[in-house]
Amino acid sequence: MKYHVQPAYDFYRKFIYNEELQALLRKHHKHVAGSVPSIYWELFGAILTGDKGKEGYGSDLEHHEVKSSVQGASFEYQYHLNAGKQKLLEDINVDHVFVSYSPDYKDIDVRLVKGSALKERFDSWMPGLIANYEGETRRQRYRKNIPYGVVARSGELMMQVRQGELVAVGR
Repeated sequence: MKYHVQPAYDFYRKFIYNEELQALLRKHHKHVAGSVPSIYWELFGAILTGDKGKEGYGSDLEHHEVKSSVQGASFEYQYHLNAGKQKLLEDINVDHVFVSYSPDYKDIDVRLVKGSALKERFDSWMPGLIANYEGETRRQRYRKNIPYGVVARSGELMMQVRQGELVAVGR
């Protein structure tokens, strides 16, 4: 797969690492981490992979799930009551784009992990997901995490940015 790194990087510079916005946030003593909406990361992933978004519940893109988290932190997966099982099964069949970012967004690492490489982990979540939706303690959401270390060890580097500058490109 060929990645569309330059258009993704351009999007990152304009909408995510928006120096003017970041400066205003700092000036007004606003916490910067988490100020980028997840939809921006999903669009970034779509541009980088060339994949399209899809409607309804499930993966973010037709062939990819996009996750973002501050550097070193785990990546959260949420499964909802009515379609959680379907989404968990779908997660095995799509690739996963993981974005790790510094609190000021100057540094990002973007890695790709095949859903099949995470199959064992996803399969291990299924009994808990099913139990979560049964009985008197039934809940609306089931949350699990993939540790940063798993992604760092098993992920293919797609792109890397340091101090706002593109420094590494995968394939």
